[in-house]
Amino acid sequence: MRFSSAQLTPLRLPGFRNLFFATLCSSAGTLLAAVALAIDVQQRTNSGPWIAAVFVVEFLPTIFVGLLLGPLLDRLERRSLMIAADALRVGVFVALPFAQSAAQVVGLAAVAGLATGFFRPAVYAGIPNLVPDEELPSANALLQGVENLSWALGPLTGGVLTAASGPSAAYAINAASFLVSMVLVLRIPPRLLQSERALSRGHWRDLGDGFGAALRSPSMRAVLVAWGIASLATGGANVAEIFLAKHSFSAGDVGYGLLYSAMGAGLVLGSFSSGWVLARSGVARTYGASLTLMAMGYIGSAASPNVWVAAGCTLVAGVGNGAAIACNALLVQRGTFDLLRGRALTFVMSITYVLVGAGNGIGGLVLDRTGPRWIWGACGGLLFVAALAGRLLARRLGSESPAEAEHLRSSASVAAVN
Repeated sequence: MRFSSAQLTPLRLPGFRNLFFATLCSSAGTLLAAVALAIDVQQRTNSGPWIAAVFVVEFLPTIFVGLLLGPLLDRLERRSLMIAADALRVGVFVALPFAQSAAQVVGLAAVAGLATGFFRPAVYAGIPNLVPDEELPSANALLQGVENLSWALGPLTGGVLTAASGPSAAYAINAASFLVSMVLVLRIPPRLLQSERALSRGHWRDLGDGFGAALRSPSMRAVLVAWGIASLATGGANVAEIFLAKHSFSAGDVGYGLLYSAMGAGLVLGSFSSGWVLARSGVARTYGASLTLMAMGYIGSAASPNVWVAAGCTLVAGVGNGAAIACNALLVQRGTFDLLRGRALTFVMSITYVLVGAGNGIGGLVLDRTGPRWIWGACGGLLFVAALAGRLLARRLGSESPAEAEHLRSSASVAAVN
């Protein structure tokens, strides 16, 4: 991983710096609690479908937001949405220690997922307003890097903490992390997250504007196809991961945390390095190579003799994942304009999350028949397909024709004045 002073320059801006540290606090707690949620439900049920349900409800509300409520990200003040989302998540994690059943745990996780469905799109829609365009790749790399740093620290801590004290301690730490995030977001002036708020042409027409902007942009189409395939693969692997650690490798809760953290460490390396790699290799090569690394890592993990070798392979997969996500963010952010960015971004997120959910469901249903190793191997093969699609489609990055660009500008202007 290489850094230059240019890659760190977005941190000189107070607004982005506050967002950076808010993300660090909330992400670390979230990933710590994610392990606790999975272990909590696994201990209550020892069921693949119930584990799948935990993963699904964490992002299913994001699909609902993206397909039905995306225009709110452009019409309402983004900072207020982020603060409200943090407050709701504080309430969820305060309540979780008192849950009496797996169903209640899953239900509360769904509420947290709804809050996240507004928070994350608001963050990524606002970043292009916080930093100059030439610093956008570096800003994405830093923000995603600090999110991914949570993967390296939170899950392993969560596995150890949950094994020692149960999930309640992890839930309490996560609630506190969202409180800190709220304070930091409050310090960002609203105008720095949103250049102007779109006026409504009617809810369904607003939705149509966002969907159309996403589908017309070659950049966004590349994400929809390549990352959609990758999302299907990783969704299936996510469900099998705890069983791969605890059953295939007999490594227990700490082993599950180790795999989770190895993926996180790779994500940190991949995301922090993405700005430098993109500058040297371009998006098409970076996108294709990063998805190929993911494929190799998943297949290697499936064939590993123990959890330590698997952790090394998962680290490789994480490096590819982090770089691919950086490519996704840049493609989406530059694929449309601020007045449409929130709803277009949530649409793209919704489609990819639908495919993650499909992967979760398929993984949960076939887990008992095939075993976790076979699921991870099959997911690796699917990621090779995603790599080929990403390399081919990303060649058009930045090549939108003048007519396509003008159509997007016209759509944004119409949404503002009608």
